[in-house]
Formats: sequence, C-alpha cells, structure tokens
Amino acid sequence: MKKLLVIAIMAVTAVAANAQKYALIDMEYILKNIPAYERANEQLAQVSKRWQAEVEALGTEASTMYKNYQNEVVFLSQEQKQAKQDAIMQKEKEAADLKKKYFGPEGELFKKRESLMSPIQDEIYNAVKEVSELRGYQLVLDRASDNGIIFASPKIDISNEVLSKLGY
Repeated sequence: MKKLLVIAIMAVTAVAANAQKYALIDMEYILKNIPAYERANEQLAQVSKRWQAEVEALGTEASTMYKNYQNEVVFLSQEQKQAKQDAIMQKEKEAADLKKKYFGPEGELFKKRESLMSPIQDEIYNAVKEVSELRGYQLVLDRASDNGIIFASPKIDISNEVLSKLGY
C-alpha cells in the first residue's frame, strides 16, 4: 500500500513538473546591451579612481612624514619624537578612515553603485516579469550567475525578448 502511495505521489509530481514552464536569461548579455549600464560603470570607475587618489595621497603623506621622522629622530627630544609619532599615526588613521568611508561595505562607492544600478536592475526585473507573465513562465533562471546549469537549450533563452521589451 505504501509503495502504491509513493508511486502515485511521484507520478503527480512528474506531471506537475512537466506542466511548469521555465526560461533562461543571460544577465551579462542583457547588461552589455544597455548603454545606461555602461555609462554607470564608467561613472563608478571615474569616482573610484578619484577617491583612490585621495586615499593614496594621504598614505603618501604619512609615508613621507615617517621617512622624515627617521632622518631626524636622533636630533629630537623625547617630546618631539612623541609629537611626530602621534602626527604620523593620525595621518595614517585619516587615510584608513577615508578608505573605509569611500570603499567600506557601506561606503560611498557602495551607495553610488546602488543609486546608479538599482533603476537599471528594477527595469530589467520588470521586463523579465512582464515577459514571464505573458509567456506563462513560472521560473526564470540567470545562466550568467548560476554555475549549476550545465546545458540549456537556446530555445528557452528569453534575453533578446527582455532587451526588446526594454527598448534595445
């Protein structure tokens, strides 16, 4: 009796699985074909480069202060040594704090990326949702981010349809 019940459940599951429709998208391909995404990446690269230069400038300044300190250490009193060491440590701390402010997990670069990329991602999501609802897909996978997909038929890839829905 239990075997019959298990076989019945497996049969119902197989029928239900066959009734579902799946599709794939290639998010990398979609993003490469959206000019706003490329512009956003360029903006992020420029901002990142500028901020990195600021951080490096403070680091270089701290390094220069340390080299000067090493050259003068024999001529300094204990109080002067301590003052110079404190100044060097303060400069290094400023550089580390600035780096964290710009590049930390909740830093300015993260916020900038979020503000530039969220509208694009939302637009893509809405287009995928519209295409999925129109064509009756219950599941859409991203082949670019899922390493678990070994083979997928190009027939179920709706990337071009999503781009068309976005106007590209």
